[in-house]
Amino acid sequence: MYLVKTPWWLKMLYPTLTWDVPATNKRIYLTFDDGPIPIVTPFVLNILKQYHAKATFFCIGNNVENHQDIFNEVKNAGHAIGNHTYNHLRGWNTDDDIYTENYFKTDKLLDTPLFRPPYGRIKRSQIKQLKAARPDINIIMWSVLSGDFDMTLKPELCLKNVMKYTKPGSIVVFHDSKKAFNRLEYVLPRALGLWEAEGYTFETLPVQTP
Repeated sequence: MYLVKTPWWLKMLYPTLTWDVPATNKRIYLTFDDGPIPIVTPFVLNILKQYHAKATFFCIGNNVENHQDIFNEVKNAGHAIGNHTYNHLRGWNTDDDIYTENYFKTDKLLDTPLFRPPYGRIKRSQIKQLKAARPDINIIMWSVLSGDFDMTLKPELCLKNVMKYTKPGSIVVFHDSKKAFNRLEYVLPRALGLWEAEGYTFETLPVQTP
């Protein structure tokens, strides 16, 4: 089970994490988790280029090492880079020291203060440990979860969900992964076209907490 729109009470439980960005105009912060990988990540880059859109890619360290050429394409296109651990660890089920070590294994590759916990699952003790080790870390969550990873979700409903709940300042999660590609391929160009028609722009996440 997952929630498309992040409820207010969850944001209140973890107020030090970034859930959205205060907006004075119609900006959306698109994010892509789990890449870089062949076929899917280049597809995303091509669609973003068509709409002059910038995004933030939360990369898995192992994928970066395996697909350095695609990772370089992401950076060269002017998109922001975030850490998504080296092995896509679920924080709730992982020892704190192992989790931190896995984070820093990827940090050596990326050197970015932006971090998104895989699955959005991170313990308070892990937050504390990461902040102590890297004081400038900005732990990014989200306002809208597209559900593109849900293989039972019809692409049309995935599009309907993101269009319904996205508003100025929203951080929207997609995934440049094989599992999500069937829905992402349908949703991303259509969503960008609709948002553009509504006057939205698409920007990278700020490095520091707003």
